[in-house]
Amino acid sequence: MTNKIKLVALDLDGTLLNSSKEISRENIEAIDAARDKGVDVVLTTGRPLIAIQPFLKRLNMLDFDDYSVTFNGGLVQRNTGQILSKKSFSYEEIEEIKTLTSRLDIPCDILSEEKVFVTKSARVSEYETLNKLLTFIKMDFNDVPREVVYNKIVSCTEREFLDESLKQIPAEFFSRFEIFKTQAKLLEFMPKGINKAYGLTQLIGQLDLQPENVMAMGDEANDLSMIAWAGYGVAMGNAVDSVKEQANIISSLTNDQNAVADMIEKYVL
Repeated sequence: MTNKIKLVALDLDGTLLNSSKEISRENIEAIDAARDKGVDVVLTTGRPLIAIQPFLKRLNMLDFDDYSVTFNGGLVQRNTGQILSKKSFSYEEIEEIKTLTSRLDIPCDILSEEKVFVTKSARVSEYETLNKLLTFIKMDFNDVPREVVYNKIVSCTEREFLDESLKQIPAEFFSRFEIFKTQAKLLEFMPKGINKAYGLTQLIGQLDLQPENVMAMGDEANDLSMIAWAGYGVAMGNAVDSVKEQANIISSLTNDQNAVADMIEKYVL
């Protein structure tokens, strides 16, 4: 137990959620206990706010003083909807990434808050199977509206093909964009410098906290930044190796074994 931790940042898939995409009773009880102690618990995810509403309701985290970091740090919001920080792509950047995905023959789905513009590609996107709460609009890329604010781009397809495509992305793209896998078959593109650590930095500035006051838990590549940044960076037992290498705490438990509850009980309560 430590009194230093004032905020717990939780990734969703592979961390707070079990393999059935549910929050266990044990995790809910631990989160409730942490919040009763005055500790902020913040869902920190690649999803937009609308796509995490069922989980926020399950956790009773829908008040003005509840926060979420969404779009991998690109959007920081109160859970009532008010925006505290927002970063997005330019249309020219969207065009560049679409050209790249077309060359690689991987899908290109462009997100603008609750809408997903599914552009025509050689391979069918599987993203809709992962986020049924979003609105999916299929269209030619040339018809994608220019005036919309775009938060991220995803490519969701068969794992082995996606992994091979990832190897073929030129180094210059990694220097100009944040590119990482968030699930086995899901690759995401974000504006440069936008990651979960960035989003949490914006949030703790509002809350008068420091990174040393934060415990961040995750399992995938998009969690690397916040795990390295937080005073208490926790890798799930099921985390990929790169996340475990960055973490200063590695749970012996997985997301199916209530690792979140275990870490909260050991370090927060």
